[in-house]
Amino acid sequence: MTFLSRKPSPPLAASISLLLLSPLQAPSPANSASGLAVHDDCKIKFSDLKARRSFRFIVFKIDEKSMEIKVERLGETSYGYEEFTNSLPADECRYAVYDLDFVTDENCQKSKIFFFSWGWADFPTHGQA
Repeated sequence: MTFLSRKPSPPLAASISLLLLSPLQAPSPANSASGLAVHDDCKIKFSDLKARRSFRFIVFKIDEKSMEIKVERLGETSYGYEEFTNSLPADECRYAVYDLDFVTDENCQKSKIFFFSWGWADFPTHGQA
């Protein structure tokens, strides 16, 4: 699986890592060594976004009590990038996917799914996300 790292534009307050997923790839399963499980709803909602384009974005959060990655917020298909960035907390880490529609130089309608790891470089990793 190949990922392309890109730097965000300066307007975002926190630094983000932006990874491009090909349209047919899903995020890899949770690392069992981390002790985190992925809630079934995450897999279902991601499949809905990828196959049915049911959402513009999905924001994921680590639930400390159940030690699971869960869906925190779903963005309606009418939402844009501004609604997506406004849904990310300023003081907490999150993971998210965003379905971007765009038109190529050849005037072809395309869509790409982006994976976001939201946080900043010196943010403590334990107990946060």
